[in-house]
Amino acid sequence: MAEKKNYYEILGVSKTATEEEIKAAYKRLVKQYHPDLHPNDNLAAEKFKEINEANEVLSDKQKRAAYDYELEHPGMGGMGGMGGMGGGFSGFGGFGDIFDSIFQGFGGSASVQRDTSGEDIQIEMRLSFMDAAKGCSKELSYYRNESCSSCRGTGAKNGTAYKTCPKCGGKGQVRFTQDTMFGRTVRVGACPDCGGRGKIVTEKCPDCKGKGSQRRETKITINIPAGVDNNSYLKKRGYGQAGVDGGAPGDLIVVFRVEPHKLFQRKNLDLYLDLPVPYATAALGGTVKVPDIDDVFEYQIPEGTQSGSTFTVRGKGLRTKNGTGNLYLRVFVEVPAKLSREQRRKIEEAGAACDIRQYDKSKKYADALSALYGKDPYKN
Repeated sequence: MAEKKNYYEILGVSKTATEEEIKAAYKRLVKQYHPDLHPNDNLAAEKFKEINEANEVLSDKQKRAAYDYELEHPGMGGMGGMGGMGGGFSGFGGFGDIFDSIFQGFGGSASVQRDTSGEDIQIEMRLSFMDAAKGCSKELSYYRNESCSSCRGTGAKNGTAYKTCPKCGGKGQVRFTQDTMFGRTVRVGACPDCGGRGKIVTEKCPDCKGKGSQRRETKITINIPAGVDNNSYLKKRGYGQAGVDGGAPGDLIVVFRVEPHKLFQRKNLDLYLDLPVPYATAALGGTVKVPDIDDVFEYQIPEGTQSGSTFTVRGKGLRTKNGTGNLYLRVFVEVPAKLSREQRRKIEEAGAACDIRQYDKSKKYADALSALYGKDPYKN
């Protein structure tokens, strides 16, 4: 920076000044040092020139950024007094050297590895609750791009009708150099002549028309293990889209959508079942029919079972290679919706013969009422 000029000091603003502050300072100084106000005053003319030079740099974001960088890194080379900024940043030659050294490996013998693997394919498969719980085999049919067998995925006739790209020398990458206000910048990108392949096909494969792949229907059998759940998935390696230039194909990802069951609910490997129990069986005890994954079994309901009780049947949940779950029975005591005259009479007799103390919840309810009102609401 020639003669150590500080443009912030010239405009009388801080280094953190906003655009509006710089604009206001410039207008104020222009009015103060304009040559029309100071005829034949060489000092005022020189001052006016410095003000314009400072404003030209600090009012432009890019020029200001470059100027700030040199202020903080004085050893990186001068800006030649900025030269009115018209001639560029000839003093910033050091930046070109820096960027060149950073990217030297890319432009020389080194090359960037190109990913030639194919894309994955994701397919949803709907399963019944029981198929998901017990495991099954399903045939799946879908379309995908398969590598052409005639050219081995190269797109060239017989897999050999191609030549090394002369522009990139077979690397598939080229070095792009650009001179900017910061100096020379270098980046590495795909070769525009070969599209990053590193080779140019001289004669296309007649079977795939140079694409390297053909769209075909694929049929496979999926062996679904017991216990798959909703949104779980299975991956078949190599059954996705064909790779590029004979690269490895992608994978097939089968995502399962499990339909709900009319009786069972599932949580991990455990099953839950809402079990209706006749009121007589709940009161006297007895056996009820209960389903599991494979069949129906009998379960003994103890005497005096209340609605809302839960019983655990161990080992009757899902059976998988990762373990076995339990079956949880949630009891709902059910009373008959319709009664005959004789049934009604018998129930009334049985109810009259029972004392309230035989009903656990009813007794607690009555005690709470007595405490609330100071009297037994069931006594006249």
